[in-house]
Amino acid sequence: MAGMATHVITGAGSGIGAAVARRLHARGDDLVLHARDAGRAKELAAVFPGARTLVGDLADPDRLSWAFSHQTLPERVDSLLHIAGVVDLGDVGDLTPKSWHHQLDVNLVAPAELTRHFLPQLRTARGHVIFVNSGSGLNAHAGWSAYAASKHGLKALADSLRQEEHAAGVRVTSVYPGRTASPMQAKVHQQEGQEYDAARWIDPESVATTILMALDLPRDAEVNDLTVRPGR
Repeated sequence: MAGMATHVITGAGSGIGAAVARRLHARGDDLVLHARDAGRAKELAAVFPGARTLVGDLADPDRLSWAFSHQTLPERVDSLLHIAGVVDLGDVGDLTPKSWHHQLDVNLVAPAELTRHFLPQLRTARGHVIFVNSGSGLNAHAGWSAYAASKHGLKALADSLRQEEHAAGVRVTSVYPGRTASPMQAKVHQQEGQEYDAARWIDPESVATTILMALDLPRDAEVNDLTVRPGR
């Protein structure tokens, strides 16, 4: 992506999102960092001087439109990076509707709603939407039903959006990382009752490298789907 661009990023507070935000910030691009509340927005602004923030709770997608109506949205958006996510493991026989709704809202419905809000700017800029999915968006395993369902749905969202917006010049990429060293992965290990060793898993910087590669690819090509797996 040539020249200074404007990127809207969710999940910039840790893991893959923080790694991507650091790289884009370091090269001088403009960042609009999503935060769930004003306190988190203040923290992100301190970490990324000059970045703008956008507040709205992804766990309550029905109210995102209201939240954004009270804030100034960026006039230009070159990329929308959906990196935030939540996971709660559990067997189908044990998961409650609350757990299902939480994961579906944050991982699927909120990205759809954010995309809807920024599509006009993305069309104008011939921009790029990147969905950081998961290996669970391609294969579901025991104990992962709700999370995998949200991520399978995210794949469907990306595939449909790609076909709908191709004529407008909007590129759409799904990235499917394997287990990545992050606070989310530490939580997963805790839920699995396993000892967490970050050195065993993908460094978030490596996933950030693949995301920037997709972003910076010349306009004659488009990465639709990108799978990243631990190399150790």
